[in-house]
Amino acid sequence: MARKRATNGPDGILLVDKPAGWTSHDVVAKVRWLLGQPRTGHAGTLDPFATGLLVLCLGQATRLSEYVMAHEKTYTGEIVLGIATDTADCEGAVTARRPVPPLDGATLERLARQFTGRIAQVPPAYSAVKVAGQRAYDLARQGKAVELAARPVEVFELQLTLLAADRLRIDVRCGPGTYIRSLARDIGEALGCGAHLASLRRLRSGRFAVDEAWSVEELERLAGMGRAGEAVLPADEALLEHDCALLGPSGAAAFVHGNVHRAGGALRPAPAARVYSTAGQFLGVGAVDAGGSVQPVKVFRA
Repeated sequence: MARKRATNGPDGILLVDKPAGWTSHDVVAKVRWLLGQPRTGHAGTLDPFATGLLVLCLGQATRLSEYVMAHEKTYTGEIVLGIATDTADCEGAVTARRPVPPLDGATLERLARQFTGRIAQVPPAYSAVKVAGQRAYDLARQGKAVELAARPVEVFELQLTLLAADRLRIDVRCGPGTYIRSLARDIGEALGCGAHLASLRRLRSGRFAVDEAWSVEELERLAGMGRAGEAVLPADEALLEHDCALLGPSGAAAFVHGNVHRAGGALRPAPAARVYSTAGQFLGVGAVDAGGSVQPVKVFRA
């Protein structure tokens, strides 16, 4: 008979260094098993060929995933020029081969400026974007034409480095919803030779860094010693860039029962603030109005 894990696993944030060849769901499934927490989800997927930081939300912290997903991301990767693929990455079928023009530093700086700032970007056909209720990648795999509208994304920093005559390193810091595969594709088109993303590694998501993440093997070793929960960060780590509000006993009781309460002290208005009791317990997320009243948005159980 198959052995079952307990289902009362920890609440909080887990940073995983995703290996190449694993889907984000593969990592989620593994963590669910290792930590005995069925309520586990990722806050921003990575393609199977990509590696690096995958932020997982466990238990009650799954309700905070929207705040983690809103963080800016930092990536590094390699672009192969002269070869376009249907997925815009190394796993797709080749759709075109074209000669690569000579490149120099000035050309790369111009390209970097062209794709920095608020730009319109068309997601790859093989993406999770929904078209008439269906995932674009499902339609693409069925051989159906997928036409996706351009949407605004923001690239804060972009650096292109020549590694070989047909290969670039890309370092990018960008806002949520930016596809690095699309950046690679569009850079290739701007050069007139086509391109695809050959490798990708996520280095940061907001304040979380891959240097702080656990490998799957490390989590397996911890789980074997019954210590996997030690890798989990407190749930409020997902919100440290937000303001906080402290509530006394009566205010804390009102908050956890879904009632508005005026906090003591001067609080600036905020759509999402960390809310704590004066005893230091994280109570959840609240919206603070101009009068200092705290409206419960997401309440955590004790």
